Amino acid sequence: MDFITLDALRNYHPAWRLLRSDHAPLVANFLHRVFVLPNVRIISAADLAGALEDELYALRQRLGPEAFPKDALDYLNDWANPEKSWLRKFYAQGSDEPQFDLTPATEKAIAWLNSLTARQFVGTESRLLTLFDLLRQMSEGSESDPAIRMAELQKRRDEIDVEIARVLAGDITLLDDTALKDRFQQFTQLARELLGDFREVEHNFRLLDRRVRERIALWEGAKGALLEEIMGERDAIADSDQGRSFRAFWDFLMSSQRQEELTAMLDQVLGLGPVAALRPDARMRRVHYDWLEAGEHTQRTVAQLSQQLRRFLDDKAWLENRRIMDILHSIETKALALRDNPPTGDVMEMAELSARIELPMERPLHTPTLKPLIAAIALQAGEDDVDAATLYQQVFVDTAQLTGHIHRALQDRAQITLRELTESQPLRQGLAELVVYLQLGSVTFKTAVDEDTPEQIRWRTRNRNNVVVEKMAQLPRIIFLR
Repeated sequence: MDFITLDALRNYHPAWRLLRSDHAPLVANFLHRVFVLPNVRIISAADLAGALEDELYALRQRLGPEAFPKDALDYLNDWANPEKSWLRKFYAQGSDEPQFDLTPATEKAIAWLNSLTARQFVGTESRLLTLFDLLRQMSEGSESDPAIRMAELQKRRDEIDVEIARVLAGDITLLDDTALKDRFQQFTQLARELLGDFREVEHNFRLLDRRVRERIALWEGAKGALLEEIMGERDAIADSDQGRSFRAFWDFLMSSQRQEELTAMLDQVLGLGPVAALRPDARMRRVHYDWLEAGEHTQRTVAQLSQQLRRFLDDKAWLENRRIMDILHSIETKALALRDNPPTGDVMEMAELSARIELPMERPLHTPTLKPLIAAIALQAGEDDVDAATLYQQVFVDTAQLTGHIHRALQDRAQITLRELTESQPLRQGLAELVVYLQLGSVTFKTAVDEDTPEQIRWRTRNRNNVVVEKMAQLPRIIFLR
């Protein structure tokens, strides 16, 4: 908190620059409404510009036509400018349309602005109990003396025995309305902060991967040493404090038992009278699914980073594309050297910026150099009876549609069998679609196989005579788990 650090934060930190901006009310209100409240991670440029255009139209009707003169897309590009960094603009893999995402600094600024509003109820007991419980966990978790650990466990067991005796005697202590409101307010705040932490964790993973790729771009040593460096940095990403903490959280939340327990407790707590009087956000009932969605997006980012790193381990690609890699290496080296000290004036010159127009009729016709000699060979007719219609049959299975079908089926239940999936949505492509289900069960979803219980999966198809026939496949029972 010294003067130099605070002055640097005031000039360069995106959150502080947002608070100093003349358009801070527009930026904070709009980004909070479209990103934070619905827990949306990525929005396409067209959708986000359309939503902002509606917001600007309403403000111009109220404040006048000169209030916000620029177009919505110009504002979005300005907010994504590195000088502001309130939005992250990028291109998703396989798409040529820009995408936008909220930056962690902007989410921190919005959360701080939200904390400035007056609260009807400010609870302190739950936070004190949380702090006390955290200290107890650290104290007990770091104690290596077995005698002290046993004494603490014995003390807790005696307290539980005393509480059991009171309950059996009819003396049940209930939380009053104030205590319920206090604890629910603390839960709501921590749940929202956890959603914001996911975006910051994802941002830190990208920074780690960026440093790895910078080291690759500037590498001048042997190839074996380069591969060793890549593998070491990949392990550093996974074994960092944030990597281990995120992996532990993901393993905890991916348990179907934990999800069912969270769902039951949320339904019970939100049904209490004092909690309902606070008018909680409707999305709080499914906040653990929001955690899963945000965690899954972070998990996909980590997997994508790992996939990018593994590209450098392909020997064949290294040999075949060595010249291209040398050119890219030179470009990246010069770009990194110019990143902090950009040159002034003209950077490069390109000749022939205008298009050269050539009409089709101006081109000469092709003249073959050699006249082909066609031998007069009599073709013999084949005698094999082969159905050539199969050459024109093309089978396409929509993997994304089947994945969405499984996700929708697991929203209201903890598990579902493959047979139930095919009965609710019959197979349209026959065996090929069934194989895609099996592939999704082994790669994308968590499944269990009951070898002792066989199941029959049936579907209808047309034979060569265009007659509808029924086919059947028998395989062990496959259960998709949430």
